[in-house]
Amino acid sequence: MGFSLNSPAKSLNAIDRLSSLFSRLPGLGKKSAARLVYHILDADPSYARALGEELLGFHHAIKRCTTCGSFTESNPCSICADPGREPVICVVERAQDVRVIEESKEFQGRFHVLGGVIAPLEGVNPENLSIGELLARIRRETIQEVILAMNPTVEGDTTALYIQKVLKDTGTAITRLASGLPVGGDLEYADRLTLSRSFRGRIRM
Repeated sequence: MGFSLNSPAKSLNAIDRLSSLFSRLPGLGKKSAARLVYHILDADPSYARALGEELLGFHHAIKRCTTCGSFTESNPCSICADPGREPVICVVERAQDVRVIEESKEFQGRFHVLGGVIAPLEGVNPENLSIGELLARIRRETIQEVILAMNPTVEGDTTALYIQKVLKDTGTAITRLASGLPVGGDLEYADRLTLSRSFRGRIRM
């Protein structure tokens, strides 16, 4: 369902309307959103034009890699297209996790984005995730190891165990990141040292 600025939001002025849109972004409250709006107003108008143009073409320029599911401007993405990558797949919940792990410089393999975790109470079941695509990749490609890098939450643990069962007859080694990540934490906010220890200390499932 698309977003609309119909009544009563339509009666707001331009500052309030833009603040309302910014406040929908994760991590931004009303005050932070308003601060961004005033920053744009104080900046040169060319900045607002450039920002608007980038946003207008954003969804057209960025697409999902048909191999790993990460966001990319080219298909396949640069990671999937790199023949020098190790024959190891790191399975993550979301596309932004790929960027986090890449920036750690600890992992030199490939990725697979699930698109979330199993959460029946929220209507997310295994068939809603790209688990079938992961199985197909392992059967199609020569993969030595699959690293399950779900966040250490109840849903993440449930998803990891489910994937382990799905892949158990493939003959591929299945490992999980070590407990350097705090329970209930989020991979997106892990520092480089923590990620490094988690990868090096990963355990076989």
